[in-house]
Amino acid sequence: MTMMANLNSKLGLFRLGTRWLSSTGSGPGKRVAAVWGNGDYGRLGLGSLDSQWSPTPLLCSAFQDQSLEAVACGGAHTLFLTQAGRVFATGLNDFGQLGASTDVPYATEPVEVSGINKPVVQISAGYYHSCAVTEDGELYMWGKNSYGQLGLGKRGAKTVPAPAKVECLAGITIRMVALGSEHSVAVTDGGESLSWGGGSGRLGHGPESGILGIFKSTGEYTPRLIKKLEGTKVKKVAAGLLHSACVDENGSVFVFGERAVDRMGSLKGKNGTAPSMISRLPCSEEVSCGGYHTCVITSGGELYSWGSNENGCLGIGTTDVLHLPERVQGPFLKSAVIKVSCGWKHTAAISEGNIFTWGWGGSHGTFSEEGHSSGGQLGQGTDVDYIKPMRVKFGENLKALQISCGFNHTGAILEYT
Repeated sequence: MTMMANLNSKLGLFRLGTRWLSSTGSGPGKRVAAVWGNGDYGRLGLGSLDSQWSPTPLLCSAFQDQSLEAVACGGAHTLFLTQAGRVFATGLNDFGQLGASTDVPYATEPVEVSGINKPVVQISAGYYHSCAVTEDGELYMWGKNSYGQLGLGKRGAKTVPAPAKVECLAGITIRMVALGSEHSVAVTDGGESLSWGGGSGRLGHGPESGILGIFKSTGEYTPRLIKKLEGTKVKKVAAGLLHSACVDENGSVFVFGERAVDRMGSLKGKNGTAPSMISRLPCSEEVSCGGYHTCVITSGGELYSWGSNENGCLGIGTTDVLHLPERVQGPFLKSAVIKVSCGWKHTAAISEGNIFTWGWGGSHGTFSEEGHSSGGQLGQGTDVDYIKPMRVKFGENLKALQISCGFNHTGAILEYT
């Protein structure tokens, strides 16, 4: 039996009509990962390079039947966190972003990230880099480091294939980290916000004056305090392609970054380099940054979006650019949103245990070869775009707890009920 045929055989045990069944008799409370979208470089972890247009359960012997706590989708790789605090990775490894200390160019099944000798409580995947926060607040990073995005200093290697502790943060307890394309943003247990990597705009430090007073854009090779947010206690951070965002303890949302063809209309000031509070938003709890769009969940469970609206990624029923936050309606008028994640040009949210997706599905030939679509990241069984939230079907005996959108793939943590 071929590897793919064997995989399909195993998946058949899990999927029967609209209901997923477990060959190991998973009872209530068991948590598993489901993945879908582009399968290039094995980023879905299913043992092949095939794309999946619908949620597919990830059956991986490496997990040793452990329940999963979180999934983080990056550019072309994916991280998984078990409830025991172990980290696994699959997909592209051209810059060591799998953290497995291996020379393989990619992995089609999850491999354990090596070198972190304590339980991990949070993970994040950037375009080419990865990170993990341990239970005692230490930060480990690995992958591409050409812009200092790993925070290891100017002498740090350009490629770091195994987790490296960010030593300059010794004595500082990190609570959360978000990774973008070439930068990283973090928040400490005291609410201080830090950023590092390429591009001063998305780091929130503002332009610096160079020779003859000409403003220059610089990067940071080690974590640097965002001074514009001093005195503001940050509780959540997010990072996208060219911008970043955070939510403070009062529920205010701040966004900063570089405009791309004026698509980030929500950013104010010179190039949007200094954090700017977004007005007209109710008290907020969560924020997520995509390619050129942003989504926020309010304390009342309402979902707002703004920015670029290519392929309908804002979910407002049109493809019009929004320069100010607008509430995403549809199914969310009657039920609260608890999680949201923005990919490059697609978005996913969780409401009442259900997953809803919208935006770019892989249509219009984007990144496609003749006869083969790179789509499926919406999990709707097709590669077409949707400009309004559409429910994803994955089984009646499961509820969604967490969602993560990568460049053009998506992952979720589902729990048996």
